Amino acid sequence: MWRKLPITGLTPFTFQDYPGHTACILWFSGCNMACGYCHNPELVKGTLAKLPAEKIQRFLASRRDRLEGVVLSGGECTLSPALPQLAKYLKNLDFKVKIDTNGTNPDMLERLLDGGLVDFIALDFKAPEAKFEAVTGMTRWTEFLRSLRLLTAAPINNEVRTTIHADLLDRADVEAMISLLEDIGFRGTFILQNFRMGPTLGNLQAPSTRLDLTDISRKRLNIQFRNF
Repeated sequence: MWRKLPITGLTPFTFQDYPGHTACILWFSGCNMACGYCHNPELVKGTLAKLPAEKIQRFLASRRDRLEGVVLSGGECTLSPALPQLAKYLKNLDFKVKIDTNGTNPDMLERLLDGGLVDFIALDFKAPEAKFEAVTGMTRWTEFLRSLRLLTAAPINNEVRTTIHADLLDRADVEAMISLLEDIGFRGTFILQNFRMGPTLGNLQAPSTRLDLTDISRKRLNIQFRNF
């Protein structure tokens, strides 16, 4: 039952997190990755108290005529087996549903897509295969690649996002990621977002060098830059 999901936070309004739509964000606790630059360490570690389901229900009911969508973020929301039940509940309230995911649970993404329970997927592309484990702390490249292919074939809006910390990824890494996206036929938006200083899971400091990607090759991709 979705009411037992590890939802530990609620952002009541956002214009930025669901492109083209007003939305709220439900934050899920727990993640299977350990990315040093993660700005949500308390969600990764699962140290926050769960929000009462009744509070979430009351909030959503009060926003049916004010918000267009609900973003399910974290943490990693696809780790929760009851996620489809929550998505169905949101759809029954006439909300659009956006999923933020690291792509390590393609079975869940496929279930959501097949059920028509998701309208937008934002997939985090952490690193190319050669550096995937070093950046994420796990060996789930095959699962990520399957999720990327599912996303590419899905008839819904989507985006792929990569956080750039110049001590972790270099220009050759970014070009390899772009080549992979082009090779599999990805046609969504690829967002390159520069690392922002602040409390992080790995206590990362500012990179020792600056990586200029503004002239990166954009053969067939729509590439956007954030925080550069």
